[in-house]
Amino acid sequence: MSTEICFSSAQDLARRLRAREISAREVVEAHLAQIERVDPGINAIVTLVAERALEQARAADERLASGAEIGPLHGLPVAHKDTHDTAGIRTTYGSPLLADNVPDRDELIIERMRAAGVITLGKTNVPEFAAGSNTFNPIFGATRNPYDWTRSAGGSSGGAAAALACGMHPLADGSDMGGSLRNPASFCNVVGFRPSPGRVPTWPQQAGWSAIPVQGPLARTVADAALLLSVLAGPDPRSPIALEEPGASFGRPLERDLAGLRVAWSADLDGTVPVDPAVTRTLEPAVKVFSDLGCVVEPACPDLSGAEEVFRTLRAWQFEMTMGTLLDRERDRIKPSLAWNIEAGRALTGRDLAAAETLHTELYHRVREFFGRYDLLLLPVSQVPPFDVDLEYPTEVAGESMLTYLDWMRSAYFISATGCPALSVPAGFTADGLPVGLQIVGAHRADFAVLQAGHAFEQATRYGERRPEIAAAP
Repeated sequence: MSTEICFSSAQDLARRLRAREISAREVVEAHLAQIERVDPGINAIVTLVAERALEQARAADERLASGAEIGPLHGLPVAHKDTHDTAGIRTTYGSPLLADNVPDRDELIIERMRAAGVITLGKTNVPEFAAGSNTFNPIFGATRNPYDWTRSAGGSSGGAAAALACGMHPLADGSDMGGSLRNPASFCNVVGFRPSPGRVPTWPQQAGWSAIPVQGPLARTVADAALLLSVLAGPDPRSPIALEEPGASFGRPLERDLAGLRVAWSADLDGTVPVDPAVTRTLEPAVKVFSDLGCVVEPACPDLSGAEEVFRTLRAWQFEMTMGTLLDRERDRIKPSLAWNIEAGRALTGRDLAAAETLHTELYHRVREFFGRYDLLLLPVSQVPPFDVDLEYPTEVAGESMLTYLDWMRSAYFISATGCPALSVPAGFTADGLPVGLQIVGAHRADFAVLQAGHAFEQATRYGERRPEIAAAP
C-alpha cells in the first residue's frame, strides 16, 4: 500500500484525498517511510521536517472534514528546492556560508504551493548556489542517480528530480537558468518544464526584469507538471515581468490530436553542439513517434547564432550582481567554477552588455520567424547521458573538449537564451540503462501547446513508467 501511494500520480492522489478515500496523514506517512528506506542511498532530501509534516497532515484532514474550502494540491507532500526560501525551515543554497540559514518568510513559489494545500516534507539537494548541472555541495555531498548510483542525478534541481523518481514526493518545485529543470529530469526519467519567462513570477528577485532564470515544475507525468504549473503560474504585482494569464488555464485537459503539426528535429542544433552518440541513438526512435502521431517531421533548426554570447554574458552579469560580495568576502569558501563565473561578470563592460542585448533581440526575431514555419522543435535535453557522479562536469563530449563547467550544457542553455518554453520528457534508455530525455520547445509563450505535445508523446511511449530498482517495494 505504501509504495502504491508513493507512485500514484499527483492528480490521482489529489482526487482520492478530496473524496476522503485516503487521508493526508496516510499519504505523508507513506512518503516519509519511502524517504527513510530509499534516501540513504540517493541523498536527495537534505533537510527533513517529518514532525512538522505530520502536524500539517493532521490539520489538512481536519480542514477537509470540517467542510472548509481546500486547495488543488490539498494534502500532497513536497520537499522544496534548497535554493527556495522557506519560512522556519533551513535553506542552505548548498553553501557552508548558509549552513544554518533559516528564512523568516516564504518566497512566492512556496507561498503559492502552501496556499494550494501542499504539505512540506523538507528541502532537496542542490549544487552550491545552484551553479552547475551536477548536484553536489560541501555540506551534504552528492545526490546519486536512482538508475545507477555511480552516475549524476543532474542539476541544479537534482535532489528534486531524484526524489521524484524514487517516490519520495509526487511533485517538486525547481528553477532553470541553463537547464536546471530540464537536465535533472532527463537524467532521472521524470518531467521538467521550463516555462516562458514571467509565467511563474519570482519574488524576491534582485534582477526582477531578467528573462534568463525561471522557476517551474517537476513531476513524474506531464499532466502532474501542468497541475503544479496551474498553481505556480499567474500574475503577481511583485514581479515586473509576470504574465497576466491566470494559472488555472493550465488545469485544462491536455489531450490533443497532433496530426498535421509541423515538427522540426535537430540532433545537434544544426551541427553547433557535439552530442554523445548514445543520446542520439536513444532519441531517434522517440522522434519517429511524432510521425506516428500524424506530425510532419523534418530536420530543421533555428539559427541560434549569438545564443552563446547572450547566455554567458547575462548569466555572468547576474552572478556578479547577486554574488559579487561573496567573492570579495569568502573567495576561499566558494567552489572555483562559481568564483570563475562571478569574475567573468565582473570583467564585463557596458559595451559587452549592449552587444548581448542586441544579439538577444536578433535571436528573438529569428526564433519567432522559425516558429512561423514550425509548431515544435525537438532536440536533446542533454548532450550526454548521466555521467560519473564524482566528476564536476563532463570534460569531453563526442571527442570534443569541454573547457568550463558550462560547455556541455549548450543544448539546454541555447534554448534558455531564446525565451521559449521547453519541456524535458522521458524518451528512453541507453544500452547501459541510463535515462535520456527529449526536449520539446514551442513558440514564445506557447507553454500549453508544449505540454500538450509532451503529454501525447508520453501517452504513446510510457517511458516514464520505468522505475528505478531502488524505488520498488521491499
